[in-house]
Amino acid sequence: MSVKPAFQAETVTIRAADIIPVRVMTEAQRKTDTYRRIAASMTQLGIIEPLVVFPTTKGKYLLLDGHTRLDILVATNTPFSECLLATENEAYTYNKRVNHIPPIAQHHMILRSLAHVSEEKIALALNTSVAAIRSKRDLLNGICPETAEILKNAKAGAATFAVLRKMKPVRQIDVARLMVSAQKYSGSFARALLDGTRQEFLVPSPQVRPRAASTEQAILEQETDDLLKHVRSIQENYGNDVRNLTASCRYAERLLSNPRVRRYLGKNHTDTLSALDNLLAEIVADKQRRAPSKGSSSTKSHS
Repeated sequence: MSVKPAFQAETVTIRAADIIPVRVMTEAQRKTDTYRRIAASMTQLGIIEPLVVFPTTKGKYLLLDGHTRLDILVATNTPFSECLLATENEAYTYNKRVNHIPPIAQHHMILRSLAHVSEEKIALALNTSVAAIRSKRDLLNGICPETAEILKNAKAGAATFAVLRKMKPVRQIDVARLMVSAQKYSGSFARALLDGTRQEFLVPSPQVRPRAASTEQAILEQETDDLLKHVRSIQENYGNDVRNLTASCRYAERLLSNPRVRRYLGKNHTDTLSALDNLLAEIVADKQRRAPSKGSSSTKSHS
């Protein structure tokens, strides 16, 4: 079965005055960082992503995607723009789910760009400072390749990598795995794990005095070591554990449905019977919490 293309194969040049936006840009939107970044990029590089339009009557075109770009074109008195002609008048899908570029991907993009243009020009195109570009450029300095691979799709900022640099590679890897498991990539979370790291897993620094040993510090380091040590085994065994628990609960449910078994346990092992009843009740309550209510599903079907 052939799939109908969403656009015509070639772009066309259209007068900005002939493009009709479906919404009006507000002054508040024009003051956002995103608007300024796009404006700076268009000033330095021109329009990179064509507008998406749908032809209407009398030589006019309905704008489906690119309202910010069109507003900048009008503000800068740019008479024409390259456009993609959509085959259907459908604007719902554009930019409804934006995939943000992870910091490590931004780092690699900056490195590739620096092979051709200067830091200053990149900063102008992105409406940011040269210091910010250098921070992205140096993001993986002191980070081992294994840690970078683990966090390549994570939203881990410069503060997080600054903390990881204070750890030796073996500790970086363990901390990165825990971050992915917990889906927490903040600098504060990394610092908490750094505080629980033993001195031998830290990168020596002449500016930092060795931490004084204490009972609380030793306990924190031991607990952090145990957490990082077992996070991988927990991840690997989680599926099997859940499957075994489900099978065991079904068996216990069938077992307790037998009046003779329930009577025997109630007479000779009351604690065991009570624990099994509580476990099965919690499972039923959890299923009820997870299941969508009939009222909400019927409401959605009529919306």
